[in-house]
Amino acid sequence: MSHLPDPATFSARADQRSAGRTRFVATGSQTRGDFGLFEVTMSPGGGGPGPHLHRTFSESFHVLEGELAVLDGDRWTTARAGDLVYVPRSGVHAFRSAGPDVGARFLILFTPGAPREQYFEQLVELHAGGRTPSTAEIDELALRHDQLNLRD
Repeated sequence: MSHLPDPATFSARADQRSAGRTRFVATGSQTRGDFGLFEVTMSPGGGGPGPHLHRTFSESFHVLEGELAVLDGDRWTTARAGDLVYVPRSGVHAFRSAGPDVGARFLILFTPGAPREQYFEQLVELHAGGRTPSTAEIDELALRHDQLNLRD
C-alpha cells in the first residue's frame, strides 16, 4: 500500500493573522516548513530594516504595487510592480520605501519556512503604546530569529 501525501493547505484571507503592516499569507507551520509568504504594505516614505542577513533562509521580495528600494550588498536598487529581488542565505540586504511620495505593497517569501511571524509580532510588541525600543533590544530580538543586524 502506497503512502499518500498530506492534503493541501488552504489559507483563507479571513483567517490570516497580521502584525502591524504585515499579513501572514502562509506561515512555515502551514507549509510544513517549506516556505513562508507574507504581504507587507509600506506607506510612502516608510522605513524598513537596515542592513542585515539571515543564515538559515533566503528571502525574496515580489513587488505588487508601488516601488521598493532594496539594498543588495552595497548597492540600492528600486524594484517596481512585477519585479522580484532574491536574497540568498547570508546575503546582506535592507529595504524601505523608494521615496517620500511612494509606498509599496509586496510579498516576502522565506525559504525554508522559518517562523518569521514570531519576529514580526514581537517587533510590534516592542513598539506597543508608542514605545521606542533601544537598539540593543531590537538587535537581541532579531538575533533570536536568525537576523543579524549590521551596524556601523
